[in-house]
Amino acid sequence: MKKVNRRTFVLGGVATAGAFALTMPNGSKANGLATIAYPFKLGVASGEPDSSSVVLWTRLAPTPLHSSGFGGMPTADVTVDWQVSTNDRFTTLTASGSVVARSADAHSVHIVAGGLNPDSDYYYRFRAQGHISAVGRTRTAPAPGTNGRDLVMAFASCQHYEMGYYNAHRRMVEDDPGLILFLGDYIYEGAATAGRPRIHVGGELQTLADHRRRYAQYKSDPDLQAAHAIAPWLVVPDDHEVENNYAGMVRNTGESPVLSQQEWIERRTAAYRAFYENMPLRPAQKYNGNSIPLYRRVHWGQLATFHMLDTRQFRTDQACGDGRQPPSCGEGTSRTLPGIAQEDWLLDGLAQHSATWDLIGQQVFFARHLDTNGEVSMDKWDGYTASRARIQNGWVQRQTRNPVVLTGDVHQHWANDLKADYGSANSRVIGAELITTSVSSVGDEALSTEIPNGAANPHIKFFGRTRGYVRTTISPSQIQADFRRVSQVGEHGATATTLKSFVILDGQPGLQAI
Repeated sequence: MKKVNRRTFVLGGVATAGAFALTMPNGSKANGLATIAYPFKLGVASGEPDSSSVVLWTRLAPTPLHSSGFGGMPTADVTVDWQVSTNDRFTTLTASGSVVARSADAHSVHIVAGGLNPDSDYYYRFRAQGHISAVGRTRTAPAPGTNGRDLVMAFASCQHYEMGYYNAHRRMVEDDPGLILFLGDYIYEGAATAGRPRIHVGGELQTLADHRRRYAQYKSDPDLQAAHAIAPWLVVPDDHEVENNYAGMVRNTGESPVLSQQEWIERRTAAYRAFYENMPLRPAQKYNGNSIPLYRRVHWGQLATFHMLDTRQFRTDQACGDGRQPPSCGEGTSRTLPGIAQEDWLLDGLAQHSATWDLIGQQVFFARHLDTNGEVSMDKWDGYTASRARIQNGWVQRQTRNPVVLTGDVHQHWANDLKADYGSANSRVIGAELITTSVSSVGDEALSTEIPNGAANPHIKFFGRTRGYVRTTISPSQIQADFRRVSQVGEHGATATTLKSFVILDGQPGLQAI
């Protein structure tokens, strides 16, 4: 992928505004409205690439933290023009058009830019009422049946705004990725807490306006904007986009404030709607009532298939409460974490053998993890052992060549071999799990790489208590995974180093340290 100056994404569009052929009469009116202030303060993004199209996103918000949730926009709809080019000066256009940013959608737009070439880099930007957005870069997937270029893919999760700065995103941009996965907890739902490096605006999220404003605050961060502008994203939510440790229609035990079931459903509905409005998702993923169709497959040519899971919306309620319990609490064949329909969908996809690597993007710790008391977390796959077994046994039966689970949620780096039977030391390795730590959640901690209770968890090959992200390089012969650490999040601009690297070789399940 062509190297680009990060300044393009910070200042993008300003120097090239004249390349937009469209003009407004007297530069003062559009759609019958007075010209708004600069509306692209939430940046630009792209996502969901296939071999001929990609989603382009922006949301107009000249006053992002306005209490209405509308970002200071008028109540009327606004026309937004967009362009795609093979160069960042837009001297020639590959695609262009106009779309209406509807007030009902918080003036967000989701454009499916089609007619693109496979495995190619493109630049894009927007215009609204005389203002030009920053320039974003995106990339299409290779054509079906081809590998295309090796793919640098970074993945991250858990970016609590109050806990620190997004130095991980700043360093991801420098890695020049072709794709970024975000595996949950894009926002956090809690009220402002004094004494933290940064402070939430507003109280506990309840209404649609609350959620819209919280996304606007997070998306105002310049390092997050730069990461969105450098590459297309694939996103899935976890719990904090709605509420900590919720399960389907069931709230976490003891959560406050006290809500009726109808109030809880309304809160969840608002959360899903705001998630769609603020993410570069295809129209197929648009919210529908109190649900949102998020699990999906994204094909990266013959190189990789990304199976993006939703592990919150359809799960059985956690057993024995939401905390750590004896493993027996997580037993029971009828209990499921992704829901039976999604389990079947995943196994159907793993049976297709359409790519060298089957990458399962999901939210919570997949391998078994016993703590020093011999207990496990009921919120993770350990709380749903039959569901995990159905999936693992299913990919073995279907002879899935290279299953790799990609995970967020736990605010620490982990690298795990996946075993057919975690209770048997001699059980064969049938896959690998790569877990990213948080971007900022928890805040700064003293670095530790000693595996907790390692003797009881011999399949765990690496642990890192730190903040950061995981960088992978995917080729037909191997995946190299670099566990990246940022030195701190309490201050802006910290450096990043690689704590540990592993490779997974084609046809050889499990992790090999390098």
